[in-house]
Amino acid sequence: MAAVVEQRSIEVVPDDERHGTPVSQFTLWLGANLQITAVVTGALAVVFGAGAFWSLAGLLLGNLLGGAVMALHSAQGPRLGLPQMISSRAQFGVRGAVVPLALVIVMYIGFFASGTVLAGQAVGELTHLGATAGILVFAAVTAVAAAVGYRLIHLLGRVASVVCALAFLYLGARLLERADLAVLLHDRSFSFPLFLLAVSLSASWQLAFGPYVADYSRYLPRHTSTRATFWWTLSGSVLGSQWSMTFGALAAAAAPTAFVGHEVSYVVSLGGAGLTASALYFVIALGKLTINVLNTYGGFMSLVTSVSGFRGRTTLTPRGRAAYITGIMLVGTAVALLGKDSFLTSFKDFLLFLLTFFTPWSAINLVDYYLISKERYDIPALSDPAGRYGAWNGKALAVYGAGVLAQFPFLATHFSTGPLVAPLGGADVSWLVGLAVPAVLYRSFARRDTGRIPPAAAGEPGRTPANTGESPTARPAPRP
Repeated sequence: MAAVVEQRSIEVVPDDERHGTPVSQFTLWLGANLQITAVVTGALAVVFGAGAFWSLAGLLLGNLLGGAVMALHSAQGPRLGLPQMISSRAQFGVRGAVVPLALVIVMYIGFFASGTVLAGQAVGELTHLGATAGILVFAAVTAVAAAVGYRLIHLLGRVASVVCALAFLYLGARLLERADLAVLLHDRSFSFPLFLLAVSLSASWQLAFGPYVADYSRYLPRHTSTRATFWWTLSGSVLGSQWSMTFGALAAAAAPTAFVGHEVSYVVSLGGAGLTASALYFVIALGKLTINVLNTYGGFMSLVTSVSGFRGRTTLTPRGRAAYITGIMLVGTAVALLGKDSFLTSFKDFLLFLLTFFTPWSAINLVDYYLISKERYDIPALSDPAGRYGAWNGKALAVYGAGVLAQFPFLATHFSTGPLVAPLGGADVSWLVGLAVPAVLYRSFARRDTGRIPPAAAGEPGRTPANTGESPTARPAPRP
């Protein structure tokens, strides 16, 4: 049992515990994206006014752009052997990283809640207990799976990638029996704002994986090819999400009144009744279980990282692990129960608003890792507020804040609509600003802060005793 239940939390994974191949990233992210929430995300582009043809084109572009950013984060996992968000300490400081971490935790709880609403409907129908009881049962199962950890998560991904792929093939065929594909794609009228909405919806879907994607590649052997990790992650995530979103967009175009507000029941009705319906409810619950376990596990990692920045501990007892995961599950379940009756509109605004806070973080993290530090971090210093990275990096936090604020004039959600949205025809381009502004600002100041960058060891560029988790032979002087 000990070999199955994960023992580690945010500490570096030693080389003798590494295992697996980059192909595991394909099955995990394929399975995580072949699910009902991705279907709803694709449908939103059509629900809010775009035609199916340009919705699909916009969704594909957004998946590719956001997926590339997400896969670059994934490639950090084998190299560092660390959860994704702890590497943010290299940019923001050991304690300063709590700023983006707090927002990441909110994201995980939001995605846990939104996924639990849809999965709860499926579990409620499958068990005949109703949606509220279904939400509670599903949340409890999610928490147990997250507590078991890394190996079970990848097993769920492998199972879901096969089962959900077969289900979506079947459902796609049934949908096309009811609707003429040529008719659905006939409307080629182009609206730039609506096209950008589709791009933003799928890009935000992919970018939201960024803060935890390396959590699921960090056990891969250190010598794993960065390129292989990138491409297997990108291909699995883009294929799975585009497949689901295409189905959702076509379903919304074919039957807008039947689909909107009844997403789960409509999808199941395509398959039929009786055992077939029960099987489809199970598939929906399985797909949501895969992604909700990722959200719960990622939230647990981020919460531990936040606390450890102030307490200085990186290891965790089984009881402590259970307590963190239970807390995330309880809060997420409460949000799901409170928001289950206004899901669709709330979820659209939630997705777009998330971009405001995570595109600057992604830009700063990737610029620092690939362009400034050249894939080298002093891992012991990531837990030492008096070490190389310090406790708070005010400049990086200022850049992050500037990246967030720079987006508000271009932001178009119910939470906020900027003054430059109308001149752009209602298009929301805030996420592009959120990537570009902090990337340029951060690189301009970080390249001069050479004390943060550990030197490469002789004979092996990029690998130092520090980034293997060993004690470095010479520690840098503490930052003032």
